[in-house]
Amino acid sequence: MPPIKISYYSDLLCVWAWLGQRRLDQLVADFGHRIEIETHFCSVFADAWGKIEGGKGFDGFNAHLRDVTAPFPHVELHPRVWLDARPRSSASAHLFIKAIELIEAEDGAALAWADRASTKAAWALRCAFFEHGRDISSYEIQCEFADEFGVARSRIEEKLCSSEAITALLRDYHICSEHGIKGSPTFVMNEGRQRLFGNVGYKLIEANVQELLRNRPVDQASWC
Repeated sequence: MPPIKISYYSDLLCVWAWLGQRRLDQLVADFGHRIEIETHFCSVFADAWGKIEGGKGFDGFNAHLRDVTAPFPHVELHPRVWLDARPRSSASAHLFIKAIELIEAEDGAALAWADRASTKAAWALRCAFFEHGRDISSYEIQCEFADEFGVARSRIEEKLCSSEAITALLRDYHICSEHGIKGSPTFVMNEGRQRLFGNVGYKLIEANVQELLRNRPVDQASWC
């Protein structure tokens, strides 16, 4: 049987996607080859400074993040997040990961989602920002993770300079707009019929996948 396709939309600067990564990892561990994860980026923090300054301000946003992460013992938020390192946009980091994805596709790598350099680099960038307070919009910081996961900088630069990476990123943003993706993170399953957005518990995500596995015909809506 073909795997259940799950589209996962997130922004690298979204705290809820960072907190919720554990659920995505558990989903992959529990269902293995029975599911296929397809990742896309959305543009929640396309203009990070404008978003934050138009809301709580950097001090207020820092306090907000410390409040929302306090109940999650599996993560450790950097106390100065958004106060010292202030990425202007998540788009640069997204572009970097899209370049790695293009390289993987070009090489024909058939690795499982969790084993891909693009997956590992995306998680490393999230942790670099939220745990270590680093500006992940910096290309030099991004390249540290290219080196760590064995992706040649020259190949990344080729994808950036050729406009292939920006085309792939804009395609993601277009898909978000076309399918009405409102925020990060969002799980989409069953040809768009089932959507789970935001801080959703693992049991609910698991139940949706289990229901799809029990009801495989793609032309019928799930009862879940």
